[in-house]
Amino acid sequence: MQRSTSRIRTSHVGRLPPPKGWEDMPARLAGAEITDPAVIAAQVTTAIAETVKKQVDVGIDCIGDGEFWTARSFAHYTAHFSGIEARPVTPGEAPTTRHSTRERDEFPDFYADCDMAGTLFLVPGERPMPPVTVRVVARGPIKSKGPEAINRQLDAFKAAIDRSGANVDEAFVAVLAPGWLDHFIFNEYYKSEEEFLFALADALREEYRAVVAAGFVLQIDDPGLPDWWDMLKPEPTVEAYRQFARLRIDAVNHALAGIPEEKVRYHLCWGSWHGPHTHDLPLEHIIDLILEVKAQTYSFEAANVRHEHEWRVWQTAKLPAGKMLMPGVVSHATNLVEHPQLVADRILRYAAIAGRENVIAGTDCGLGGRVHADLVWAKLRALVDGARLASRSLWPG
Repeated sequence: MQRSTSRIRTSHVGRLPPPKGWEDMPARLAGAEITDPAVIAAQVTTAIAETVKKQVDVGIDCIGDGEFWTARSFAHYTAHFSGIEARPVTPGEAPTTRHSTRERDEFPDFYADCDMAGTLFLVPGERPMPPVTVRVVARGPIKSKGPEAINRQLDAFKAAIDRSGANVDEAFVAVLAPGWLDHFIFNEYYKSEEEFLFALADALREEYRAVVAAGFVLQIDDPGLPDWWDMLKPEPTVEAYRQFARLRIDAVNHALAGIPEEKVRYHLCWGSWHGPHTHDLPLEHIIDLILEVKAQTYSFEAANVRHEHEWRVWQTAKLPAGKMLMPGVVSHATNLVEHPQLVADRILRYAAIAGRENVIAGTDCGLGGRVHADLVWAKLRALVDGARLASRSLWPG
């Protein structure tokens, strides 16, 4: 990624709201309803082009495609991988690991109300999420079906950038990590968890390389690294969890083999749902593992009220030479739009720790679907305005 050599550069984590009139597009892409190149060119590319232009107009430096293609559905997985099937969930069986957590056990009424309303985000006007009635499982060797599926996304993004007419100097594409994908695909074939994770890593490697070959920054989405902690029952010891997490770090690095670190940024968070988060694993327990990921830039939550205090952890963690931080300085977890001065203060805090040239201002997580569309763009404007304020302090005169 480009460094902040004369001012603080800005980006975000990925998910953005579709333009008005295209609200159903992500679901249709997830369900493999849209695969015809002519329809993609006429509809999908048009919507992404509008999203590209809005990001550039707001002042975002490293833009994304809105993550309209990223989904957690059987149709999505089967477009990318062989060896998986869907079967009905059995009584008492969770359809994903996120449906069975210690936090859900602590706050049963809160989560029951969310499930009844079909939401984890509580966004005005959102469409209720239908209940998940199937479990996606590995029943044979998981293999990549080749780059066709990811290339549809990459080609549409390139075409959208051209169609937007905007001046884009840097862009990224988000792809899931093996240890995030196994929240939604269960192993019913491999002899061990390690074999399963590394099979996922091998299948993802081709997509990682396709993103970089297309000229984009590769963002590895890995909320699973910290949020698996709350999904293990009974609660493990921290040391046992570190071994569990290290296996997932090893799988990520296996998938990244041969890709230059400067082309990669690694994103982790504690999940984007609007819940208590009282069972989030403290950053201090895994920060050294995070820094082992073969990426140039690390993206993490720094504005969320459950994690903002953890800037202190970075004071004692030694950031390796050549690495950069992309702290979230606006949050997906509140409808309040951050004041630019608060955003600037958060940026300055990290610049003092890592050096101004090693900080990029980002978001805690994807904003689309997590706050109202109107507020997404207001938050990104606050992000840019705050970065400008911080830049005046960091590059005076």
